[in-house]
Amino acid sequence: MNTLEPTVETPIAVQRWVDQIREAGAQRQPLRIVGGNTRAFYGEPRAGQALHTSEVSGIVDYQPSELVVSVRGGTPLSVLEAALHEHRQYLAFEPPRFGAAGTVGGMVASGLSGPGRMAGGSLRDAVLGVLLLNGRGQLQRFGGQVIKNVAGYDVSRLLAGSMGRLGVIVEVSLRVAPWPAASATRVFEMSQAQAIEQTNRWLGQARPINASCWENGRLTLRLQGAEAAVALAVRELGGEALTDDAAHAFWDNLRDHRHGVLAGPTHLPLWRLAVPPTHPPLALPGEPLVEWQGGQRWWRSDLPAQTIRAAAVEAGGHATRFRAAQTFDDEAARSGDEAASHASETAPVFTPLAEPMAGIEAALYSAFDPNGIFAP
Repeated sequence: MNTLEPTVETPIAVQRWVDQIREAGAQRQPLRIVGGNTRAFYGEPRAGQALHTSEVSGIVDYQPSELVVSVRGGTPLSVLEAALHEHRQYLAFEPPRFGAAGTVGGMVASGLSGPGRMAGGSLRDAVLGVLLLNGRGQLQRFGGQVIKNVAGYDVSRLLAGSMGRLGVIVEVSLRVAPWPAASATRVFEMSQAQAIEQTNRWLGQARPINASCWENGRLTLRLQGAEAAVALAVRELGGEALTDDAAHAFWDNLRDHRHGVLAGPTHLPLWRLAVPPTHPPLALPGEPLVEWQGGQRWWRSDLPAQTIRAAAVEAGGHATRFRAAQTFDDEAARSGDEAASHASETAPVFTPLAEPMAGIEAALYSAFDPNGIFAP
């Protein structure tokens, strides 16, 4: 870790953020980090004066041959992906975008991965280094710009899923991946239990499965890799073929939560359950959407939070209330202002940590943000 002072090369906005953070710390006033605001629905409610990050944007360094890109936190994710696309590269974890305004900093802070996480690793796996502005108003650099650069604990990866609690992501270095040589999508009719069992069996046979989705009796698989491996898997697994355009639309809609229970009905909370992939279907009413060979299961349900969390814990996992149930007053409905909606569910969004993890987390937050100005 290196603690830095702003220099003449530091964006002017970052220098303003330093003053804003130090003033907020002196007055014990909270700050609310705002990028594209596309993930405002996720996590606990936030309060405080806005600290806008979108003006500090742009790709700082990109070496396609090294499969590494360094980009400022306020950069729209769409801009980064367009630059990677020109070199036939992409983010293998396929982060949900939730709209064109979403930023790279918000992507990292939320820590969310999409369909490709199953084979391409998580967002956290792709973070190589960060430049962070902490709650003291200090610039700190962790990690670096190469894949193997860390001895000991990799602090930079703490930023993935930190929800802004540790500070403002000024810059991040990410590992990227080349486009696969071949891709094919196949659909199979089977039950949830069969889909979980079969997908894990196929993975045990080293099939080139890149992503999976089961819902309403249909298992959809994406095969990616070398042309020979994909062609062999298509012949041996069978299934109904999707055209390239249909397959692209399916996985894109799944990634951005425009598909199935991820899209609605919005009057019910959306729950995300992380459980061991091989665990059989959970004893909860209704049918989930199942991803990651069974490791991620989505439910729309108005069951009490403790009931859903108990089912996840019994399976060896945990549950997050990903989206609250949405209700709109007449004025909000007329204006289309989703921000004016509110949730009836009052349980914590994330499963509370037990000791000693809760104490470790509190100590970590205190080290980075002793005045608690970034706390939700």
